[in-house]
Amino acid sequence: MQISIEDLKKQVGAGFQLPVMEHFYTIQGEGGNSGRASYFIRLGGCDVGCTWCDVKESWEAADHPIYPIETCIDWIIESGARDVVLTGGEPAMYQLSPLTSLLQENKIGRWIETSGAHALTGEWDWVCLSPKKFKPCLDDSYEKAHELKVVIANRNDFKWAESHAEKVNKDCQLYLQVEWSRSDKLLPLIISYCKANPKWRISLQTHKYMDIP
Repeated sequence: MQISIEDLKKQVGAGFQLPVMEHFYTIQGEGGNSGRASYFIRLGGCDVGCTWCDVKESWEAADHPIYPIETCIDWIIESGARDVVLTGGEPAMYQLSPLTSLLQENKIGRWIETSGAHALTGEWDWVCLSPKKFKPCLDDSYEKAHELKVVIANRNDFKWAESHAEKVNKDCQLYLQVEWSRSDKLLPLIISYCKANPKWRISLQTHKYMDIP
């Protein structure tokens, strides 16, 4: 049964329960941790609204069941995973300190993928910052990022990517990732751009090539 937004806010406000769209053990397919086994927890709820988002069904938080964070920990432990990826939707919409504390207690690696549009709570081993044009990044997001992953959906996005690269910390890894539906046209441009600008690396959605979740 769908709950109201008001009830949802009460249940998840302190961060001890979270709306979960899906969860599964898989291989991270993108960015700096590509190829590493990890447990994915996709939270429901997003106010960024990317037109090319491939998980738009995650946007409405109230459409998804709410679980205690202890249940999330049980999923990870039962799978045998050593690391968890928290994604969305936009996971930083929620208070995540209770979850990261519990993950740390259980010696589980803590990775998150965020647009940077909300203040990030909790302690993270790896922060993937993937900014979107539809809602600007907070200044604090750039300093916390371990990797900057910019999705290239058209030719103008290279200049936009550089504007974000100027703001991240000096140790942040820089990745360009093609928008999946335009790979044939744009991937050759990304390859050429990275050759001309070797500070950038290419991030491929390898899980789609391998046909795994």
